[in-house]
Amino acid sequence: MRCSSGVHADRLDGPENCAMFGRRLTWALIFLAAAAIAQCALALWSVRVAEHQVLRGRVAADIQLGFAQLSADKQRLRAWAAQREFDAGAELPELQQLAATMRATLDRLDQLAERAEALDDRPRARERQLQRRDALVVLRQKLDSLVPQLSEHPVPGSGSPATLWAAASEHFDMAQGRDLRRLLAESTAREAETVREKRDDTDRAMTRMRTLWISTAVTLGALALALAVYFARALRRPLSALRQAAVALQRGELDHRIPLQGRDEFALLAGSVNAMAAELSAHRERDAQLRLDLEQQVAERTRALSEALQALQTAEERRRRLFADISHELRTPTTVIRGEAEVTLRGRDKPVDEYQGALRRIAETAGQLGRVIDDLLTVARSDIEAVDIRRVPLDLGQPIRQAVEQAQALAAAQGVDLPNVDLPLHALPVKGDAQRLRQLLMALLDNAVRYSHPRGTVRVSVQVVGDAPGCAEVRIEDDGIGLAPEDLRRVFEHRWRSERARRHRADGSGLGLSIAQALARGHDGDVRLAPRPTGGTVATLTLPLCAAGVRAAA
Repeated sequence: MRCSSGVHADRLDGPENCAMFGRRLTWALIFLAAAAIAQCALALWSVRVAEHQVLRGRVAADIQLGFAQLSADKQRLRAWAAQREFDAGAELPELQQLAATMRATLDRLDQLAERAEALDDRPRARERQLQRRDALVVLRQKLDSLVPQLSEHPVPGSGSPATLWAAASEHFDMAQGRDLRRLLAESTAREAETVREKRDDTDRAMTRMRTLWISTAVTLGALALALAVYFARALRRPLSALRQAAVALQRGELDHRIPLQGRDEFALLAGSVNAMAAELSAHRERDAQLRLDLEQQVAERTRALSEALQALQTAEERRRRLFADISHELRTPTTVIRGEAEVTLRGRDKPVDEYQGALRRIAETAGQLGRVIDDLLTVARSDIEAVDIRRVPLDLGQPIRQAVEQAQALAAAQGVDLPNVDLPLHALPVKGDAQRLRQLLMALLDNAVRYSHPRGTVRVSVQVVGDAPGCAEVRIEDDGIGLAPEDLRRVFEHRWRSERARRHRADGSGLGLSIAQALARGHDGDVRLAPRPTGGTVATLTLPLCAAGVRAAA
């Protein structure tokens, strides 16, 4: 794989040469990230060291305070014994309370000694820890033996006051041949020295950590600054060259070229820009030549198009004359009128109301016939969308019922059964033209009747679908010849009839469904045709309902 093209192919000969700058930048970022992680680790270690030193100093200070407390409690115990000897109001409960306080202090010192040993296991600290343990053992044993003796006789012996004082000192201050006063004093002094050492250790640790932190921060800052300066200098020259090239290309200077320097990504980009400029320059030259050729071709084609336009105008004139002669839409109302007349004249005389109803339907169909003639003239002008539709709020149920009544005569003439439609109990308010809706429904019913088999059935159903106010859906189902799947996309084309339709009936012009679709869309609706699984076709007319009031359809 080569990472360059054109004039710089001999300078950049592999992907490993196209990522030098990227590798440097990646390693620099990795180094900074590693340094930041190391600094975080160092900070955590420093905090742990500082916490350890502070904890050691706190434990040493608590031990020193404990020994001082023992010394003070010992003096109070001796004072209690003197008051007891001279019957100065010393009571045994006070002795027991003092003893309990001293034992609690010894217990706390034992715990602190264990913590001190766990926190500091250096060789020089072990000697002090042994001395501390020894002092605590001696003091606990002396307390355990002294309290029962004081309960029975505070100061043993008799004689002169000097003798009694010497006996009391021996009784209170000596244990296992050791002077308790010196033992407590040495322990207190030793713990004070330990506290000073711990504080000095803490100060030294904080100084080292402060120095380490400052040096680390300064080092990282210097490295970051050095990397920033390096990459800023490395980016300034190639970016400036690329910017100059972009400005030159914007001005249309396609002969501008970027000097190729180095073997990194910027050299690759510069080579690509140079190749693009060369390609654009070649395209400009080709475009100029093509423009000249195109102008010549346009002149020739204009002459040919003028001749073709004249031919098309002639063909259009013939097409208009052909549409003017089409009788598809005339045949449907004529058949309805004939069917009404034949049904009325058939058999015996009928009541006057029945004759009047038949004449009324004949008159309505005749009016529709006049409008159909106007529509056929519109179709001949290739302007079906311009059919006059005067939309007003009305109840869709009435045009549906009237269309079904008119189509029943047509169905009777074809030997097809068309039952009455069951309309919903509530009104179906739509905004439409009643005459155009009857014409639309008659076109669909006529199509269903014409392509049904004798003794077949055409069924009409009405339902409301969707959220309020919803849409009215009129379904016209027949069990006739049906539709092939490949015919569905062409059923609404002008003058198109399927092979099945031509075999079933030779007459027909293929205009009924196209006019129905145009009328449906003129009412913001739609017409869909689909084959039935059991045979035949279902035509679905969908019209939007409205919430406005309705008026009787004309």
